[in-house]
Amino acid sequence: MPSRGESVREGVEIHPSAIVSDRADLAQGVVIGPGCVIDGPVRLGEGVRVLGAAYLVGPLSIGPGTTIYPFACLGTPAQDYKVKPGDPTPGVVIGAGCIIREHVTVHAATRPDAPTTIGDRVFMMVGSHAGHDARVGNDVVLVNGAQLAGHTTVGERANVSAHVLVHQFGRIGRLAMASGNATLAADLPPFCIGADRNLMHGLNVVGMRRSGLARDDITLLRAAYREVLHEKRSRADVIEGLERFAPGHPLIAEWIEFYRTTRRSVCLSASLPPRHLRGWLRRLDELPEGPDEGEGDDAL
Repeated sequence: MPSRGESVREGVEIHPSAIVSDRADLAQGVVIGPGCVIDGPVRLGEGVRVLGAAYLVGPLSIGPGTTIYPFACLGTPAQDYKVKPGDPTPGVVIGAGCIIREHVTVHAATRPDAPTTIGDRVFMMVGSHAGHDARVGNDVVLVNGAQLAGHTTVGERANVSAHVLVHQFGRIGRLAMASGNATLAADLPPFCIGADRNLMHGLNVVGMRRSGLARDDITLLRAAYREVLHEKRSRADVIEGLERFAPGHPLIAEWIEFYRTTRRSVCLSASLPPRHLRGWLRRLDELPEGPDEGEGDDAL
C-alpha cells in the first residue's frame, strides 16, 4: 500500500486520513481531502484540489487549477481483456482548469505511445466516463452519464449531452453537439447536432455563435449542410460536393478532412428532426447574433 508521501512541498494541504504515495509529485497549493488515495506516480499541478474520497492512480498527470470531486476514479486500468495486472501504460493526462465531478471515471491507456488525454477546461459532470486511449479536446463538456468508449476522439468545444453513448473508435468533431440519450456508432462531423441513433439534425448554431464564429461563416455552413450533407450521399459524393461548394474555405475544408479521415461510417442527416428537437431548432433563426444569446438556448 502507498504511504504518506515525503515528496510534498511546503504549501500543500493533506488531510490526515488521505493516503499519498511517496512517488507522488505535488505542486504548490495542492489540497487533498479526507479519504483520498494517491497511488503511484501521480503529478498534481499547482492549485489542484482533490476534495475527498477520490482514487487517483499513476501514471497520472493533472494540470494546474483542476478540481476533482468525491468518488472520482482517475487512471485505473482499462476495461479490456488484453490488459493484465502490472502491464506498462502511459496512463492518463488531464489538462489545466478542468472540473471533474462525482463518480467520473477515466481509464489508463493501453497503447504504449500515448496516454488517455483530457484537454484543458474540460467539464466532466457526474458519472461521465472516458475510456482507455480516449482523446478529449479543450473546452469539451460531458454531461451527466455521458459515456466515451475506448479510443474515442472528441473535438474542441464539443458538447456531449446526458447519457450519450459513443462507440469504440468513434469521433465527435469540433463544436458538435450530441443530444441527450443519443447513440453514436458512427462519427459525428464538426458543427453538427447528433441525435437518436447515428443521425444528424442540423447544425449547432448556438455553439458556433458562442464560440465567436462570424455570421457569414455560419450562414455558409448552413447552406453547405442543406445542399450537401442533408442529402443521403456516399462519402466520396459528400467530399466532391463540399469541394465544389466553397473551394478553399477553412471551415468547409474541416468537414472535408473529417470525411476523408474517418475510419467508420458518418452520421446521416435525418429527413425530419425528432419531435423533442423541432421547437428548439425553430428558435435558432430568432436568436440574436453574438457570442452569448441568453440563458437556456442550448439546454438539451
